[in-house]
Amino acid sequence: MPKMKSNRAAAKRFKISGSGKAVRAHSGLRHGMRDKSRNRKRRLTGTALVAAPDQARVLRLLGQR
Repeated sequence: MPKMKSNRAAAKRFKISGSGKAVRAHSGLRHGMRDKSRNRKRRLTGTALVAAPDQARVLRLLGQR
């Protein structure tokens, strides 16, 4: 049986956390930095968990379940 292929677009956008949940980057940091406050930009750094209703779909795209 061949290997299962993960969705490459999803693999570039999501990672799996140590506990097995999907993690994503915050949106809103690509352009227009001058108009956003320093605090707002700082809050947008780092990662966030994918919303609970979307977890199963994202994990399936990544070949986890």
